[in-house]
Amino acid sequence: MEIRNVAIIAHVDHGKTTLVDELLKQSERRNTHELIQERAMDSNDIERERGITILAKNTAIEYKGYRINILDTPGHADFGGEVERIMNMVDAVVLVVDAYEGAMPQTRFVLKKALEAKLKPIVVINKIDRAFARPLEAVNEVLDLFIELNADESQLDFPIVYASGIKGLASFDHEFKDAKNMVPLLDTIIKYVPAPAQEKDLPLQFQPALLDYNDYVGRIGIGKIYQGTIKVNQNVSCMRLDGTIKPFRVQKLFSFLGLNRIEVEEAYAGDIVAIAGLIDINVGETVCEQGKEVALPILHIDEPTVQMTFGTNTSPFAGKEGKFVTASKIEERLYKETQKDVSLRVERLSTKEEWIVSGRGELHLGILIENMRREGFEFQVSRPQVIIQEIEGVKHEPYEFVQVDCPNDVVGTVIEMLGARKGVMGNMISHQNQTRLTYTMPSRGLIGFMTDFMTATKGYGILNHSYLEYRPVEHIDVGNRSTGALVSLLEGMTTAYAIGRLEDRGTMFIEPRASVYEGMIVGVANKEFDLAVNVTQEKQLTNMRSSSKDTTVVLKRPREMSLEACLEFINDDELVEITPKNIRLRKRILRTNERKKFDNYKY
Repeated sequence: MEIRNVAIIAHVDHGKTTLVDELLKQSERRNTHELIQERAMDSNDIERERGITILAKNTAIEYKGYRINILDTPGHADFGGEVERIMNMVDAVVLVVDAYEGAMPQTRFVLKKALEAKLKPIVVINKIDRAFARPLEAVNEVLDLFIELNADESQLDFPIVYASGIKGLASFDHEFKDAKNMVPLLDTIIKYVPAPAQEKDLPLQFQPALLDYNDYVGRIGIGKIYQGTIKVNQNVSCMRLDGTIKPFRVQKLFSFLGLNRIEVEEAYAGDIVAIAGLIDINVGETVCEQGKEVALPILHIDEPTVQMTFGTNTSPFAGKEGKFVTASKIEERLYKETQKDVSLRVERLSTKEEWIVSGRGELHLGILIENMRREGFEFQVSRPQVIIQEIEGVKHEPYEFVQVDCPNDVVGTVIEMLGARKGVMGNMISHQNQTRLTYTMPSRGLIGFMTDFMTATKGYGILNHSYLEYRPVEHIDVGNRSTGALVSLLEGMTTAYAIGRLEDRGTMFIEPRASVYEGMIVGVANKEFDLAVNVTQEKQLTNMRSSSKDTTVVLKRPREMSLEACLEFINDDELVEITPKNIRLRKRILRTNERKKFDNYKY
């Protein structure tokens, strides 16, 4: 059976995963009783809730005697490292572009990686049935992007398919009159995707580009067999990244079909498979025949750009709500995550129960925190900080390419906000009642920005960004919160009476009858400095009658703080306490008098 290897790449929310759903549904040899649910490839709970792909996943379908290995990739910039590594496993890419939004920042990033890898592109203009779809303009934008990224002549001669992933339809006609199924896209893949080199008789070379993990066999390396044949129980050598050679036995060998991972006895050059047997196999290493060790080029892995400090919970409520609260359990879980996420770095701080965890962005680390919280872990984290690098004696920090789409009536506010965070405008284009702004700005300026941005644009703004490069540090103070916090003076239960008296001091995060402790942040102040407040005060009882005695206290609704909102809110002297039941904000130094000594508390 002939093999075709292809990756689906696109900007976030342009319909990659939905398109893969339909290819699975309309493939041959699918069990008709197998239910393909919506966004079937997004198997993680958080992926399904947020509607995003976090980890690249692979599947395979059979069509007209061909086996098509399909890799569904993430669209978010924080998971761009997954896209880069996948380019080495495939022979072509399907670039999916929204018919209304056109080419977006992450479209540029993923296409740039594909063109650099000399891959053949197939362009799919998706969501053709969307209101105000502009397919021909989207095609022109994609063509301009190809030219801008210096595509060669063969890459510029790309086929175009128009599709509606949600309806399971594809057509070669932008008017979409003859669309009946996904056959035009499947036929295009068969016709245009080159066959991988299937040199079965040469010595084995296999390179993992993705990692999986389970408790029974340890790490599982997912990658492409570049040449030769691999069999279960075969003794092979792993050429490590440091140049050493480690012999091991292939315990398990998996192939893919539909949503299933199938155990097989052997696999051949050109196929994408998963192997188990070496507990610490790593991305970019080469598995070879023993005695015939020749390493493949090492895969580039994006370096982390953001870091946070994770630590054991030190608040007065420590150990009350979590299942796993000790340093040993937290450390074990963090290092387990590095087994399958090669973009993550974990470093233990000596003499402290704290770890520096580095990743590709706030979202990347936020997903890890949310997963740990759901698994029953209790811990605390610091404010995200960018990783500063010293290059030739000069400090450098990461910069981002930022694209903002917002209504015309809030453009002035958005420009002012981005300017305050040291953003430099590159372009400004108005279309109907929307304006698109492009900026270059330090990554520090984006930390803590999203909540303010969504408030300023009344929820209608769309902000996308992708890593650009490291540049010399120019601005010292970028992105800190300009307002102070309302900090609890005492431990106890909050009262409606106390909260009602404090409402004119700022916006509350808590409701009556909530447990608080000294140093816990209970709201945001409407001044630029912190205020220590008593939210546990009871109304004094007297035997005096008054006309207002039985008046019901009507409180404003407290601001709901999600995990992302909490991480964006805190300053350097504050922490987020995370438990399975609650997410609390707190000061690093809980005692009010001690905070005064360190000048972190101001009247």
